[in-house]
This record gives sequence, C-alpha cells and structure tokens, in this order.
Amino acid sequence: MPTDLAGTIGANLPYLRRYARALTGSQDTGDRFAAATLEAILADPAPLDGAGDPKLALFHAFHLVWASAGAPLGEPDSRLSARAQDHMARLTPNTREALLLNAIEGFRPEEIGTILQLGAEEAVGLIDIALREMEASVAGKVMVIEDEAIIAMDIQGIVEEMGHRVSGSAATRRSAVALAARERPDLILADIQLADNSSGIDAVNDILEQFEDLPVVFITAFPERLLTGARPEPAFLITKPYTEAQLRSAVSQAMFFASTETLSA
Repeated sequence: MPTDLAGTIGANLPYLRRYARALTGSQDTGDRFAAATLEAILADPAPLDGAGDPKLALFHAFHLVWASAGAPLGEPDSRLSARAQDHMARLTPNTREALLLNAIEGFRPEEIGTILQLGAEEAVGLIDIALREMEASVAGKVMVIEDEAIIAMDIQGIVEEMGHRVSGSAATRRSAVALAARERPDLILADIQLADNSSGIDAVNDILEQFEDLPVVFITAFPERLLTGARPEPAFLITKPYTEAQLRSAVSQAMFFASTETLSA
C-alpha cells in the first residue's frame, strides 16, 4: 500500500470504527466490517487512489462492504444492546446512517449523498426523519459530568429543550459518583478531564458498577484517549467543540436505544 494511502487510512480509521460501532450496535461487528473494508481496499486501492476526498471514499467503501453483507447488526451482548437493536428496527430505512454521518461524523448532505449514493436533498430528509423519530420516542433524567460551568450550562439548556430533565451536574469524580447514587440517571453526559485532575472515565466506571446498563455519551477534546482500539470503547463520543446538532443527535440516540420502563413516553 502506498505510504500516502496508508497515512490517509490510518488518520481516518478511528472515525470509521466509531461510525461502524454506532451503526451496527456492536464494537465487534463494527470492527469486523471496518477490517473487511481495509481488505477490500488492499485488494483494489483504485477507488481511494483516484478519489477527490479519500475519507469519503473510505466511508463509501465501508458501506459497499456492509450493504453487500445485508447491512447486519451486531449480536446483542447485553440487555442494553438488545434493546438498542429492537429500537433500530423501528426506524425508517436509511435514516440512522444519514443521521450518524451528519451529526456524529460531520459530513455535509452532499457528502452523505456520495457515501450512500443518494441525493443531497434526500439525505437532508432522512436526517430530519431520524431526529423526529428519536426525539419523540422517550424522555428521561440526564446527568452531566463537566468541570467548565459555561459548558455544563449549555449542555443542560440543550438537554432540557429536548424535553429531558437534568438530575444534576458534577465537576469531579467524587461528586459525580455521589450525584448518581442520590438520583439514578437514565443517561450520562461526561467529559473525561475534570476539575481536580480526576478522570471522567473513572467516574463513569464507578457509576456503572452501581448501574450496569446506563448509556453514556462522552464529550471531550481528547477523543484519541477513547478511540484506541482497546475494549470497551464508547458507542457515543462527541468531540469538543461540539455543535448543538451533534449533542442532540447523540442524546436522542442514546436515550432512544436505552429506553426502559423507567422512562416516560
């Protein structure tokens, strides 16, 4: 493989893996199809060699491989994963792909059209449908772990506008664990670097020891600390500076897929 092509793939592979994981609902399945995509490119690198935007070509190649296999989801490995797949089956076809590509990966509608082989207007329509379907599904309690007060207030405002209730905000690992113990959240939004140099990752792990099936969205300026290939990796990861659309999308999906009898319709 030419050095420049290897560099392009290497730079974008963590993001392809993130997308594949969210799309299939399984880290193992996502990684398997990401690996199959690399194998296809090794066998025939021409589509990437001649691509105007190699990243678009890489994501398009992934979709060709995934679609050719029947667009499968991962085998549920937990109750949370099983619920996620049940909910995914209720979405309008192709909406989840378009929404993930736009709100999480940052592709514009015309770029989504290139990846999915459809028109830009159709991509916009699919994104709108997905957002409406997800936001209308469930509402619940959201806990925020963030040490910057302005960012915490911004996150809280967006989450409350979506119809959810914020159970509280914590700036340190210790306060986050205490807050979760006082009032069990339905979803956690967490930074990874906190006020006293404690870790949001450690805080989340402590909380998950109490409440195993809680969905988590990490919001961080250091995505490389989480997209390492080690297990487990987060299904939902937003890079700072985030956009409102990214946050709304991740919250809607995480809440949608993790809805239980404790959530109000």
